[in-house]
Amino acid sequence: MKRYKILHETHYNFYGPVQLQPHTLRLRPREGHELRIESSALDISPLATLRWHRDVEGSSVATATFNGSAQHLIIKSEIIIQQSDQAPHDFLVADYAVDYPFSYNNEEKVLLSPYMNPANSPETNVLTAWVDSIWQAGDKIQTFALLLRLNQRIYQFLTYRRREEEGVQSAEQTLSLGSGSCRDAACLFMAAARSLGFAARFVSGYSYCDAATMQSGQSGATHAWAEVFIPGAGWKGFDPTIGNIVGGEHIAVAVARLPESVPPIAGSFHGPPGADMVVNVWVTALN
Repeated sequence: MKRYKILHETHYNFYGPVQLQPHTLRLRPREGHELRIESSALDISPLATLRWHRDVEGSSVATATFNGSAQHLIIKSEIIIQQSDQAPHDFLVADYAVDYPFSYNNEEKVLLSPYMNPANSPETNVLTAWVDSIWQAGDKIQTFALLLRLNQRIYQFLTYRRREEEGVQSAEQTLSLGSGSCRDAACLFMAAARSLGFAARFVSGYSYCDAATMQSGQSGATHAWAEVFIPGAGWKGFDPTIGNIVGGEHIAVAVARLPESVPPIAGSFHGPPGADMVVNVWVTALN
């Protein structure tokens, strides 16, 4: 078991006094049998009223509402977690899904159908041709081995490029550019997996790595990856940014069918247009 402290600070500086509209915050990690929250503190300035709920995927969402006007908005989240997912390869695949191709059973198909629909794009032939270079009908391969191959291929193919702007590149854009952020790599993985008949979803969260390996000097960062539903094993995470499966150094916060559904912070304001934003994230190992 490992313990991590996650400090996530977001500062907005507006170009004049504004009226803040409700903001949704997805900053609290998803608890389960592999992750437990030891302590949690959320500090917001100006003072906000918080209401918590779980979204359709079971992720924790806080809605912050404000009174009066402000020229700055500061949101600080400090959370300590216990993470026990130290053996990510320790799982069993249902007999009917060990070898690819396979079909989900009828009950799984009903529940997983939203995660299996490929994007409707006039350029999907680009994605299809790229996926064909990874696997073609008639090739014998185990299901998990195919997913690992896809994960590795994206890691080898893409040049990582940090993007501060909002939005996610389409799979075709990422293939054309040969570069992208972690969320772009995750979306390419999802699109390819869905084209192969897998149910896949987007994951937003944090990752831990030693500060010495980070260009910013900070330890850890916000991160994104993908999950695929494997019968018998459940939702298993794949991180094409590093070419490995998700393990104890990944901390999931929110999951969704589409990446735009789970921004860490989302909201609006009334007032002079424009704002500057600064985000800092530290993920520190406490053991």
